[in-house]
Amino acid sequence: MKILITGVSGLVGASVVRLALTRNMEVLGQVRNHVVSDFPTCRKDISADTQWDDVLLNIDCVVHCAARVHQMNDRSEDPLEAFRTVNTHGTLNLARQAAAAGVKRFIFVSSVKVNGECTQPNQPFVPLTEHIPADPYGISKYEAEQGLKAIQAQTGLEVVIIRPPLVYGPGVKANFLSMMNWVEKAIPLPLGSVNNRRSLVYLDNLADLILVCCQHPKAAGRTFLVSDNRDVSTSALLQQIARAMNKPSRLISVPTSWLVAAATLIGKKAIAQRVCGNLQLDIVETMHLLDWTPLYSFEEGIQLTVDDYLLSKTAP
Repeated sequence: MKILITGVSGLVGASVVRLALTRNMEVLGQVRNHVVSDFPTCRKDISADTQWDDVLLNIDCVVHCAARVHQMNDRSEDPLEAFRTVNTHGTLNLARQAAAAGVKRFIFVSSVKVNGECTQPNQPFVPLTEHIPADPYGISKYEAEQGLKAIQAQTGLEVVIIRPPLVYGPGVKANFLSMMNWVEKAIPLPLGSVNNRRSLVYLDNLADLILVCCQHPKAAGRTFLVSDNRDVSTSALLQQIARAMNKPSRLISVPTSWLVAAATLIGKKAIAQRVCGNLQLDIVETMHLLDWTPLYSFEEGIQLTVDDYLLSKTAP
């Protein structure tokens, strides 16, 4: 099988490439800038105007990992349109050209943000949960999903949509990296009483599911949620990171309502809701339909992530 993987310089795309090569798949990777690699790559932007016909010849499946992701302090005049340019228009342009070139299947790495930002206790998201994207990133992914379904109906291109929650693994950045930094520095955190439930997915668990979806006959036309199949509280996550580092977790018990109230006063309510709120995914359908289970447990994923983090701290 020959697959085109977009965004191979990113966290998810690089992991998909690495696993695909170990499974004797023929890989072509899309990059924006020249990189030295041990597999063929092509330089392309993800936009509505990009021409893909020169690289889609003999491609069996497109795995679309590239995306415009969350921007800290986004200074775009129109953030929604900035996200749409890549995540919606760029995605649909690639899909249309893939269908025209005879590509059989298109895997779209979307986001659970299409479903929404939080779940009620013991009411996890399922693929058919009403879509309530709350930010420009989630809206752009939702619009891409709707456009892909239309292309599928018009052309017969087999579209598979995968919605991951927070992805962690070696090389992770942003909030997860911040948490590891806090634990590594033994900073006291007022999160000991946070008893929420959040789904996470280890990088190689997501990459494995993507590759299963490239070939599994029952994946065509479906939307899948993915996680480690283990929902944890924010406090339990920090404790597991601390165990992996062989350090104390230094968690202080403060009522969750106080944390949310204090964060609201300083304009950080959304952050407090992410730290203290629930975001659970039900992956029973994914596991049953595809006969799939995560390659790594939550504990194994955290240990591998922490080991890489600590190694990077000692690198010259």
